[in-house]
Amino acid sequence: MKAGPKGAVTADPLDFSGWPAGRAKRRERFISEFLITPRGQGAGEPFRLRSFQQDIIRGAFAPGRRTALVSIPRANGKTMLAAALALAEMFVGPPSAEVLVVASDQRQANITMRYAKRMVELNPILAERVQIYADRLHLPENDATLLPLPAEPGALHGHDPALLVVDELHVVTEAVWEAVTSVAGKRPESLTLAISTPASSPDSVMWRLVEHGRRDDDRSFYFKEYAAPEGCAADDRKAWRVGNPALACRDPFLSEDGLEAARKTIREPVFRQLRLGQWVTGVDAWLPWGSWEMCKTDRRVRAGERCVLAFDGSASGDSTALVGCTMDGYLWLEGIWENPGDSRWRVPRDEVDTAVDLAFSRYDVAELACDPWGWRSEIEAWSQRHGEKRVLEWNTAHAARMAPATDRLYQAVVTRQVTHDGDPSLAAHLAHCVAKATPQGDLVSKDKRGSPRKIDAAVAAIVAFDRVAWHQQRNRKRSWSFAS
Repeated sequence: MKAGPKGAVTADPLDFSGWPAGRAKRRERFISEFLITPRGQGAGEPFRLRSFQQDIIRGAFAPGRRTALVSIPRANGKTMLAAALALAEMFVGPPSAEVLVVASDQRQANITMRYAKRMVELNPILAERVQIYADRLHLPENDATLLPLPAEPGALHGHDPALLVVDELHVVTEAVWEAVTSVAGKRPESLTLAISTPASSPDSVMWRLVEHGRRDDDRSFYFKEYAAPEGCAADDRKAWRVGNPALACRDPFLSEDGLEAARKTIREPVFRQLRLGQWVTGVDAWLPWGSWEMCKTDRRVRAGERCVLAFDGSASGDSTALVGCTMDGYLWLEGIWENPGDSRWRVPRDEVDTAVDLAFSRYDVAELACDPWGWRSEIEAWSQRHGEKRVLEWNTAHAARMAPATDRLYQAVVTRQVTHDGDPSLAAHLAHCVAKATPQGDLVSKDKRGSPRKIDAAVAAIVAFDRVAWHQQRNRKRSWSFAS
């Protein structure tokens, strides 16, 4: 491609008279008749739409559609399909069609642009009609433009797209999505099409839109989800075919051996998210996939059994948790108080106070370890009622102390030296934890600042298990001294 001004296009406009009026059929026909596969399987041959790609086009471009979301694993041709639809929009869409391709950054957006550019170059009929610039494609015969843009609010304002493709919605922020929706829908006929693998966290724009699509009560919104069945084994090849249409269609362009190689070289939750299309809690999780569930047991704590309690409290935004651990390493959730989403909500301190007293009366509590932030007056009262030696402050913000405790529970979980009753709230808080590396070792934290995915019960569990280990070590030293 030479720099400088583009020469005037002298070829006559393509004649689409007699073509179907329907949005989906026009785009299917254009892709099939004019586009060449630029790379991969079938490179250099006519672009042959597979049945699942036809389903996507027919659903997204059905009458009345304004927004479409396709959730699909990687390597199923989503970026190449986006490029094909972008070119089709330029030729058979409305006059002066502006096609925007929005991705996580300019580099990713340019990948779609490169596919579209190569499709134009491979067909002389298109090449003599489309002007190729470094940053866009232009079709002079109807003043249509294809423009790749980064997912930044400032880059999106001022446009009037006939088709807006959002590649990898899972990395798009609320601010970007608001900018996308603010520029879309100005024309009598336009579509915002998001194609993405699932996000690594339900705390995302994509998850909110997935929930909206699953309700299936908005005729202007098209939703198609390709995912392996929930609960399937990661090596279940039948499940792979369910989640990956490019593997199951006629003339597949995805191979099982490629998926198997990926399964062996990436962590299981990442494989499930990116290659099986599943929504997985804990893609960046602190604990390995499935390790906590493997420690579940039917055991229950007996009345009067000796144990340690740990308390992690908040005032309003986060949750407050009271976790117990028996002397042989059985963890359970004694109490949890969580904000239901009400900005006026406050932790019911009287209920927490009562729960602590009941726990002391129900069990032989060797110790209550408390994170002191915001609860000093209650901790002092518990100390007075239950004994100064049995109630102590345990600062969870002290990395030199918290990091070894975090590693202790991690090792116990992966080696199945700890047990629990499978409480869903405790399991959820542990699943929400991501590892934060520090010079002292890994700490647990939320996936991001301000996240609604709470981890307080997990923090209390780490403290409780660590204090049990301390008591066990002290008792061993005592027995050794008696023996001597």
